[in-house]
This record gives sequence, C-alpha cells and structure tokens, in this order.
Amino acid sequence: MDDLKKGYREGEESAKEAWRKRDGEDLSDKVGNLGDDIRKELGNLGDDVRGAGRDVRREADIRTDETVKRV
Repeated sequence: MDDLKKGYREGEESAKEAWRKRDGEDLSDKVGNLGDDIRKELGNLGDDVRGAGRDVRREADIRTDETVKRV
C-alpha cells in the first residue's frame, strides 16, 4: 500500500510541475514545486516510519509469544 501511495505522490507532483511549466517558469512555480517536493518526501517518510513501527511491534509480539511458550 505504501508503494501505491508513493507512486500516487510522484504522479501528482509530476502533473503539477507540468501544469506550472505550461506558460514558462517563474519564481512562484519554483516555490510551488519545492513545496510539492517537501510534501511528497514528508509523506513518504511518514509511511516509512509507520512501517518501521509496525515491524517493531510485530517483532515484540513474536518475542513475547516465544517467551510465554518457554515459561
């Protein structure tokens, strides 16, 4: 699912950049593109952090289950 969201963000950003370039590029276009880049990267970072948190929880659950089985 995260890969799908990353792909969507890439496509959205590319479409916006293309739309801004249709009449030339000025400072406001560059600022808009920078803002889109930042939003996309923060969204991807959030997905990665969320995924890492899930992995940690799963590992903790596995270790807890193994400990309970030993006792």
